[in-house]
Amino acid sequence: MSYLSLATSSLLCVLLFFLCSLEKGFALQRSNKDIDDDHSHHVRLSSLLPSPTCSSSSVKGSNKMKTTLDVVHKHGPCSKLNKANKGPTSHSDILNVDQERVKYINSKISKNMLGNDDELGLKQLDSATLPAKSGSLIGSGNYFVVVGLGTPKKELSLIFDTGSDLTWTQCQPCAKSCYKQQDDIFDPSKSSTYSNITCTSSLCTQLSTATGNDPGCASTSKACVYGIQYGDSSFSVGFFSHERLTVTGTDYVDGFLFGCGQNNQGLFGGSAGLLGLGRHPISFVQQTAAKYHKIFSYCLPSTASNVGYLAFGASTTSSYVKYTPFSTNPAGASFYGLDITGISVGGTKLPVSSSTFSTGGTIIDSGTVITRLPPTAYTALRSAFRQGMARYPMASSLSILDTCYDLSAYKTVIFPKIIFEFAGGATVDLAAGTFYVASVKQVCLGFAPNGDDSDVTIFGNVQQKTLQVVYDVNGGKVGFGAGGCK
Repeated sequence: MSYLSLATSSLLCVLLFFLCSLEKGFALQRSNKDIDDDHSHHVRLSSLLPSPTCSSSSVKGSNKMKTTLDVVHKHGPCSKLNKANKGPTSHSDILNVDQERVKYINSKISKNMLGNDDELGLKQLDSATLPAKSGSLIGSGNYFVVVGLGTPKKELSLIFDTGSDLTWTQCQPCAKSCYKQQDDIFDPSKSSTYSNITCTSSLCTQLSTATGNDPGCASTSKACVYGIQYGDSSFSVGFFSHERLTVTGTDYVDGFLFGCGQNNQGLFGGSAGLLGLGRHPISFVQQTAAKYHKIFSYCLPSTASNVGYLAFGASTTSSYVKYTPFSTNPAGASFYGLDITGISVGGTKLPVSSSTFSTGGTIIDSGTVITRLPPTAYTALRSAFRQGMARYPMASSLSILDTCYDLSAYKTVIFPKIIFEFAGGATVDLAAGTFYVASVKQVCLGFAPNGDDSDVTIFGNVQQKTLQVVYDVNGGKVGFGAGGCK
């Protein structure tokens, strides 16, 4: 063999070795990228931000539920309540008010309710001497639906809340005070289907457990008087009544029990009141059991510029919905309990036992914005998440949120997957529910710690975004499905 042939042969060996090594390197890179993709989300930063205009896509056909309503965030461009909303709209205000709701939930669970009959003036409604109190409604980052009340029907925008039982709206005449709302205030004198419940009726006594206050009795009409007070002293007081509630154009409920508020104080964001979807017999879910079989579902939109849905009745829910049984927890009849068995971040399970979550119990709540975790669990989650986001510059804290990033220099963001594990084997990837976004310069981890491990863990509405959340109350379970708003 000539020297040239030998040199050529050696060169080919070197090239082959280099190519083989390069191919292995590419394979290793692909393998690492695949692993990264398995445990991380890659999204456009713009997808985390609301648009200045409303993007209303119809979900009613795909949802296939019996009765479906549009769900709109009250602070977004799809909301008609923005015109009347004088409540907190800054992110700090929303989060501070959210903290008040959490305090209220913990006080309710511990049965240390604020206020009593005398403070609410339940026995003085006819005299129009009810006290005027200031305060904000607990839960400012809430969602609302539009329903009809009375005959003829008057449309009202009500915040729907799985953590409340009593449905109520403001009514004319306002005996003391009514806050500003976008819709006309309901006038029961113009409805042919309205009637008060007497204070001697057995229905009146249900208010004690539903509101935390014993009912009052109007001095002249002997009408049953309800009073509900929230953790920050906002309240509604009025007559407990029967009325026709129209859910959609073809679905209505006659004799629906609701509160006709004659004195209402608080920053309710321009809404006309609340639609209570809790577990108490007085809630909408229980009152309509014969019609909708205690089944309801919702999807909260990804941003405030999108539309979700709230649906009632039998469904053709897809098999991708994963169910977990309701737990028995200290929350009692009002709240829907869950059992969290674990949390993983970026593919690694946090070193937190399930007993950490069971100490104070866990509930799912549509009215709480930010998920509250036991401090032990939150510290572990925060540490793992910060490690996975080490490539991005941090930003200042936002109210109760202490892990924020300045992403203004990026078009895409890669962040570790956060997966919640529930009893029964259900797992939920909180893709759209990872961040609370104030701006591109302040993108925050959307979780906060409780004051103590013994406080109730709350699975809030930021973490529920874009999930199909199905409540099968008769079946004793709640389900989660990805891509629920599509």
